[in-house]
Amino acid sequence: MEDLTPRQIVEELDRYIIGQNAAKRAVAVAMRNRWRRRQLSPELREEVAPKNIIMIGPTGVGKTEIARRLARMVKSPFVKVEATKYTEVGYVGRDVESMIRDLMETSKNVVETEYRKEVENRAAELAEERLLDALLPLNEREVQEEPQWESVAAEGGGGHRVDYIGPERPAAGPDPPQGGRSTREKLRGLLHAGKLDEREIEIETTMRASPIIGLVPGAGLEDLDINLKEMLGNILPEKTKVQKVKVPEALRLFFEEETAKLIDKEKVVQEAIQRVEESGIVFLDELDKVASRSQAYGPDVSREGVQRDILPIVEGSTVPTKYGPVRTDHVLFIAAGAFHMSKPSDLIPELQGRFPIRVELEALGEEDFVRILSEPENALVRQYTELLATEGMKLKFTPEGIREVARLAALVNGRTENIGARRLHTIMERLLEDISFEAPELESKEVVIDQEYVRERLQDVVQDEDYSRYIL
Repeated sequence: MEDLTPRQIVEELDRYIIGQNAAKRAVAVAMRNRWRRRQLSPELREEVAPKNIIMIGPTGVGKTEIARRLARMVKSPFVKVEATKYTEVGYVGRDVESMIRDLMETSKNVVETEYRKEVENRAAELAEERLLDALLPLNEREVQEEPQWESVAAEGGGGHRVDYIGPERPAAGPDPPQGGRSTREKLRGLLHAGKLDEREIEIETTMRASPIIGLVPGAGLEDLDINLKEMLGNILPEKTKVQKVKVPEALRLFFEEETAKLIDKEKVVQEAIQRVEESGIVFLDELDKVASRSQAYGPDVSREGVQRDILPIVEGSTVPTKYGPVRTDHVLFIAAGAFHMSKPSDLIPELQGRFPIRVELEALGEEDFVRILSEPENALVRQYTELLATEGMKLKFTPEGIREVARLAALVNGRTENIGARRLHTIMERLLEDISFEAPELESKEVVIDQEYVRERLQDVVQDEDYSRYIL
């Protein structure tokens, strides 16, 4: 983070997201403030709270993409949840603390993956040696004939000397043969060359006994996050399992076992908790669906109950997880919603105060669609071009063709539901449907997507408004 200024963060987001500069600037400042907080004294550092953000804008304008790209850029633990899911069951719905447990699980998986990369070379070496031991067990006589040495005290108490203690060497003749060692190296060469891939061997793997315990679906017990299988599994003894597998599968099983042995699980958990508490990001979508005016009847009671349950998590509390307690005081919350039927002031006052930064995202028009189709690194035009290139197809989009796609997308958004940039996906799928289906059999492998081609494929659908409601 010390290398990323707010301007650099915005420039990086510009590579994937068109427009919405106000939202980009807000999240960039929030990220930089995290770095600034870490430079403060420990006493003051605890007092600085994150400035949570509410993004206001219609669907498909980039709210989720901004948050997800930001978290990926700064390597922060990230989880996306919908506020509406906490109203699905019962009066206040699911346990809202599950969002922090999900965030902790994500962080733990990321940290564990990083540790795996650090030890994978050593684990591969150990796995290969175990596999060679299984392919060529050591002969007991060869083991006994290995030279054995020991350090004994020298006479007079001055230092130590090393004595050969057996087995006894013959009075004359060559040294014991090293056939086992040379055979092992030959097997290693065959293994590297892939010539043992079809051979089946019996291996012995370690597995922890697992009690037969199930959770009742829909009973809400999963939200307690108490892994009974794991708890009782640690009590029960480990057992070994003998199975017959091919060499590549045996190597994979040995690699997984050796990797697990080399990773310090306690260190992984500690680092994962620290990352959540210091740099975690929770994207709380559909917040407008639980906002309501002050009324004491109907579904509004449930919505306000969800807000009150979310409040302590956002304010800062300690959430118990199966990895240990996690504090949410410095987790950054980015909320989002269209706020068509409600407004941020309809949230309860306590929750409003915890989201001091509010940015409005602009609806997308034709010019924005033109840029979205062609400018980002993951632009749709590039995605479809590369996908069909795997079939030998060569797609060429002309500037006029791209503009016509953008025009039709904006037109359909205006006539029917405005779903923002997601409309481009439906337009492109409809436009390239025949090419995608016939690509393997087409003799001509080059297609030019110009203005006329787009109009020919889409004009009928766009003109028939009733039909377009189902198709586009």
